[in-house]
Amino acid sequence: MTSSETLQFDTQHEDMIHDAQLDYYGKRLATCSSDGTIHLFDVNGKQQKFLEALKEHSGPVWQVAWAHPKYGSVLASCSYDGTVLIWKETPGSGFSVIKKHDKHQASVNAIAWAPHELGPVLLCGSSDGKISLLTFTEEGVWDAQMIRGAHATGVNAVSWAPVIAAGALNQPGASQKTNLVRQFASGGCDNNVKIWAYSEDNKTYEVIQTLEAHRDWVRDVAYAPNIGLPRTYLATCSQDKNVYIWTQDATTGQNSGAQGGPAEWTRCQLSATPFPDVVWRVSWSMSGNVLAVSCGDNKITLWKENLKGEWERISEVNENGQRA
Repeated sequence: MTSSETLQFDTQHEDMIHDAQLDYYGKRLATCSSDGTIHLFDVNGKQQKFLEALKEHSGPVWQVAWAHPKYGSVLASCSYDGTVLIWKETPGSGFSVIKKHDKHQASVNAIAWAPHELGPVLLCGSSDGKISLLTFTEEGVWDAQMIRGAHATGVNAVSWAPVIAAGALNQPGASQKTNLVRQFASGGCDNNVKIWAYSEDNKTYEVIQTLEAHRDWVRDVAYAPNIGLPRTYLATCSQDKNVYIWTQDATTGQNSGAQGGPAEWTRCQLSATPFPDVVWRVSWSMSGNVLAVSCGDNKITLWKENLKGEWERISEVNENGQRA
């Protein structure tokens, strides 16, 4: 498919679609909507074939997420009904629920699988203010770890940091396996973005930094993939119609700062003026150098950093898939 072509699907949903995710190989598409269903498709070039509809949720389904293929054909989904479902495909029988995570007391708004190097771990954020980590253990059972009071008024978004530290690929002799980054970011209704890191002493994730810039609910957070650049990038968007790009220098990002804590993040505003409407989602390209921004005006804009370190809008796509 060329850059000027748009692949459109008859999703067969009866209501608003909230998320659409391709699997690791780009051969399966999962969509979810307000009608409480998840639809699965086979994708082959421009051709798509409807496979099945999954209807176990009792409320709108906000997000779906494919696990790494090393764990099989596994899909996670989260819903307004307060549950997270883990689905697994059985040859000849389709997808069925293998785990129902029902420890939250309100809508589960966001999910994200950890980098596969960290194992089968699903991160979940809920309107009850809690974050949970659902882990499939070596004993063959699912363990749920709850982080209470993550964002007092609700969690809207979660994103895992790249498992390999920025700049690590340029350090000869460094062991990637022993220096895996175990961090994630969350965004909430308290207008804050929090950075969490795993504590070996306490065996849980703890807040190491709080990023304060947005003036309304944080709707999405997204770490850029690590492509060997000497810094870490994090994009955040909000009900306040702004998008910020946060960066952390690799030479100090994994070390202690002057007061013994993690190095500070610096931020820049993506656009000199606020977007026309609420900014709902931010998403990086696989190469990590292009950011897609989804706005409430039904337009998606693409942004790229130039050689001067400034962010420029390079393209715009409207609700009909047409580029501006």
